[in-house]
Amino acid sequence: MTTKNTLLSHLRPADPKDAHTLPASLYVDPDILNIEYETIFENTWQLIGHIDQVKNPGDQLVCQVGKIPVVVVRNQEKTLKAFHNVCRHRAGPVAIENNNSKVLRCRYHGWTYTLDGQLKSAPEMNSTPNFEVCQFHLPQLLLREWQGFIFVCAGDSPAPFEQVFASISENIQPIDLSEMSFSHRDEYVIECNWKVYMDNYLEGYHLPHVHPGLNKLLDYRSYDTLLQPWYSYQFSPLDDNSNGENFYGEGKAHYYCIYPNLMLNILPGRLQTNIILPLDHQKTRIIFDYYYSDPSSKQTKQLIEQDREFSDVVQDEDIAICEKVQLGLNSGSYHTGRLCMKRETGVLHFQNLIRQSLRDAIEGEQLKDY
Repeated sequence: MTTKNTLLSHLRPADPKDAHTLPASLYVDPDILNIEYETIFENTWQLIGHIDQVKNPGDQLVCQVGKIPVVVVRNQEKTLKAFHNVCRHRAGPVAIENNNSKVLRCRYHGWTYTLDGQLKSAPEMNSTPNFEVCQFHLPQLLLREWQGFIFVCAGDSPAPFEQVFASISENIQPIDLSEMSFSHRDEYVIECNWKVYMDNYLEGYHLPHVHPGLNKLLDYRSYDTLLQPWYSYQFSPLDDNSNGENFYGEGKAHYYCIYPNLMLNILPGRLQTNIILPLDHQKTRIIFDYYYSDPSSKQTKQLIEQDREFSDVVQDEDIAICEKVQLGLNSGSYHTGRLCMKRETGVLHFQNLIRQSLRDAIEGEQLKDY
């Protein structure tokens, strides 16, 4: 177990002039993930779905943010709201699955809430002394919509949403994400810490060595990274020297990594959202959702099949190397390493945000159980 003082010693910001990685202990200690759930995942904007999933009054979208079960509903006034999916009676779920209903009803004892989170009825509680339904309301989360996507935050004071997503919509023009429709989802479970997968996404340094097929489609020499306070932006011109075999199309490939666990892969006519969710300290779920501008056309259907086949290859390559990296981190042979400032500025940026989040929580004594 990493002690509090030892952890603090690892959390000083890394200087680009002497850039080094997070220590291996932050990838192998199960206690670290419990801190991350509370201080990172529950205090940042989390992508949990698309507005098409909750179009109509009564629509319900079930998910989880950190350790907190969550349900998003569209109420009778057609407003989206997000609540803890935890009944105020004995912690049962008020929604089990994505559904449509006029109320939220606990599956344990039948306590029933309105779509505004207010307790409406509680079976057989009328004879209980000092009990009034008006005393009980489901805790609410912050909620924002952006480009057709729904984000929530369980904390009270996340970074301003506009700052987190600053300039993305303008920078990707003429691409308009709000005009794209959902096509399909792929999920992977991999044997590594969630930060291993994040680190891997945040640099193109490994492209020639791990992704020979992808490297042919991107112009590695022009591959670059720009940093904003809450995201890193990797971009590359699509290689014009692929002899017409580049199904990625013409233009630019945009890769956004938004702190702490969201990736937006934006290409001409399509988008992949990648959400990275820790299952335990060395097991991670990767959720890929695919969106296209015209998913019903014959040309787009062909593109979807090409994307899916190619993405499976790239993901297999990433999974293999990430799982090997985790073995190296577990070995005791490695403590920390130097970063390449030509290719790994995004890694340093992300890891310094991790350092800052953990350090602020510990020094501010915001942790419940450490």
